[in-house]
Amino acid sequence: MNPAIHIELCADSDRTAVVALWGRCGLTRPWNDPDADLSLALAGASSTVLVGRRQGTVVATAMVGFDGHRGWIYYLAVDPDLQRQGLGRAMMDAADAWLRDRGVPKLQLMVREDNAAALEFYARLGLERQAVVVLGRRLDGR
Repeated sequence: MNPAIHIELCADSDRTAVVALWGRCGLTRPWNDPDADLSLALAGASSTVLVGRRQGTVVATAMVGFDGHRGWIYYLAVDPDLQRQGLGRAMMDAADAWLRDRGVPKLQLMVREDNAAALEFYARLGLERQAVVVLGRRLDGR
């Protein structure tokens, strides 16, 4: 259980590895363009993507941002072959620190309701279900 990874800001040269990791982890959906999501997060003044490297290889990610009211985490991913070694916790700790450094009062994230493993993981980290309903609509015509 050695979470020995080096966590740093995502570089543009990490793009292919990051998007591939998200695919391997089942985080992508046909209606979302993960490369565009990555570009928007990296271009934002109040968002970024953190990458965890092991021996120079991207093995974990966390997209983190602050909307002015709450901090959000998306695309928390750990290489499936390396899960249950503390890497997810390390990435969450890094995302939490990134938000705290910016004075963000509360962290939130969304998990698909049928993803029991993710819900259990976040519960172990002390996150609690919130009494909210997420609503949305597409603005890109899809």
